Amino acid sequence: MVPLCPFLYAQGVREKEDNMCGIIGFTGDLDAKEVLVEGLKTLEYRGYDSAGIAFLADGKIKTIKTKGKVEDLKKKVEETSSDVTKCGIGHTRWATHGGVSDINSHPHTAGKVTLIHNGIIENYQDLAAEFALEGIKPVSQTDSEIAAMVINSFYEGDPKEAIKKAVGKLRGAYAFCVMFEDVPGVIYAIRNGSPLVATHTDEGSVIASDMVALIKYSKDYFVLPEHKIATLTNDGIVVDDLDGNVVEPEMLHVNWDIAAARKGGYDYFMLKEIHEQPEALRNTIMPRIKDGIVDFGEDGVPDDIFKKCNRIVIVGCGTAMHAGLVGKNMFEKLLRVPVSVEIASEFRYADPILSEDTLVISISQSGETADTLAAVRLAKEKGATTLSIVNVKGSSIARESDYVLYTHAGPEIAVASTKAYTVQLAVIYMIAFRCAMAKGKAGADEIKDLVNELKKTITCVENVIKYDSQIETISHMLDKATNLFFIGRGLDHALSCEGSIKLKEISYIHSEAYAAGELKHGTISLITDNVPVIAIATQQAVYEKMISNVEEVRSRGAGVILITNAGVTVKPQLCDHQIILPKMDDRFAPFGTAVILQYIAYYTAVHRGLNVDQPRNLAKSVTVE
Repeated sequence: MVPLCPFLYAQGVREKEDNMCGIIGFTGDLDAKEVLVEGLKTLEYRGYDSAGIAFLADGKIKTIKTKGKVEDLKKKVEETSSDVTKCGIGHTRWATHGGVSDINSHPHTAGKVTLIHNGIIENYQDLAAEFALEGIKPVSQTDSEIAAMVINSFYEGDPKEAIKKAVGKLRGAYAFCVMFEDVPGVIYAIRNGSPLVATHTDEGSVIASDMVALIKYSKDYFVLPEHKIATLTNDGIVVDDLDGNVVEPEMLHVNWDIAAARKGGYDYFMLKEIHEQPEALRNTIMPRIKDGIVDFGEDGVPDDIFKKCNRIVIVGCGTAMHAGLVGKNMFEKLLRVPVSVEIASEFRYADPILSEDTLVISISQSGETADTLAAVRLAKEKGATTLSIVNVKGSSIARESDYVLYTHAGPEIAVASTKAYTVQLAVIYMIAFRCAMAKGKAGADEIKDLVNELKKTITCVENVIKYDSQIETISHMLDKATNLFFIGRGLDHALSCEGSIKLKEISYIHSEAYAAGELKHGTISLITDNVPVIAIATQQAVYEKMISNVEEVRSRGAGVILITNAGVTVKPQLCDHQIILPKMDDRFAPFGTAVILQYIAYYTAVHRGLNVDQPRNLAKSVTVE
């Protein structure tokens, strides 16, 4: 069931126990401190309230950590350490357990064990109570230090055995990188849920929570399988299962380079990623068009899964879920089968009705979103077919789904999703087209016409990107706002939800998205003089009704920014500003509209003097429930 106001659920807006941090480990011939600090800079989008490193020097593990940014850590390292070291681990934190402080920053040490952690230890309070009975108290207020204490309690000279016993006692999600003081030059790693990727080169072995930290050293990497222990040395990486059997992980390759993970002259990653959308769309759409129709042959997605489905369920969180709302509209119009869009965090607890005839489509940029991963697992348990749309090869959702369609957006660093969203839309549209053909709901000629319209979105987005100066000027209207409303109907309501989440994520303006017809059922009481309303009116079928809704808010003193398709003329008194999309088929208007809404959010945040890429209390994705 789609909630009336799905804008309430924001990708990256976390509950108390959510966690996402950046972690990196290196052992090899390079200066480990430099590798760690530089790696943490690339990972800072994953957490940016504190940072730290630990490294082996003169037979001892030395830790340097601080609240603040990685740049603060770099200064502290330069001021306090001249040690030469070849092995270490580093962490950039997004605080959950314990406030933002030096002592709560990672790495954490207990006895001979020093570790960094991404995830959440659900039973840490029980474990802390056990240690308290023995007179052992943690220094910090974090669950991560408790994990270090558990590993140390089992350590009797065999690191793998200690880790094996410890994870049997720990409940929750985790990615650990662990150093043992009496085992120099070696890093051990294990994960459950939270991501870890690794590579070995002539310079040494590197492990991190994201490929962006590895790309400087290699484009080839592997995802550490869950519940396996990786042993990193200068000579290589060995992966064992918990029974001691060697495991050969699947090697993967990325087709982007280090420049893609840098700002490239832009003030913020978000602006860069807005500008990268035409190329991302081109890379996602064009390789899948054969003879004018959608072809998933190279993706290994067969028509059989479309032919047999009589119901579609789309699951995702925040922005990904909003892409699903747009997809629902296209699916139902083309296929005439029921489609529901489910918030992934609610899906598994709702005891959903699924069968072998249900196609569950999950959407996740990272492929590691914990709630979405849980939804995929549940769908498979209930016999449904799972098809996932993800951006990261080898990610957990990709590996656990029956089928996967990769978007080709490249790395997305800004917390607010831009290019990941538009390529998700593109893939959803293509699934709808292929499914319509497979089920005999549309002929080749109709699909070719739709594909041509989809291809035009690339040019449309290129043109809308040129609106930047116009929208920068218009967005000044929102600088002092404390409350704001987005309204739309049909597809435009789905876009309103996405526009609202973008704006409030990075500008901190309270914003709500409403189906325009619902205003008169209570919400219009909040529309008073100068309250901004962003009205999206790109759908001809409901255009007149939408304009009536704009008249309603205007009559109550609202300041209105109106987004319309080309060829629409409105009377000047209807709005303060009109933004006109390039001429497009109404069904494809979401692509250009999305860029406008991204720009509005971006420039509003800039005008308010905020850090666009690193909004408070948010991280890029949520990797635990």
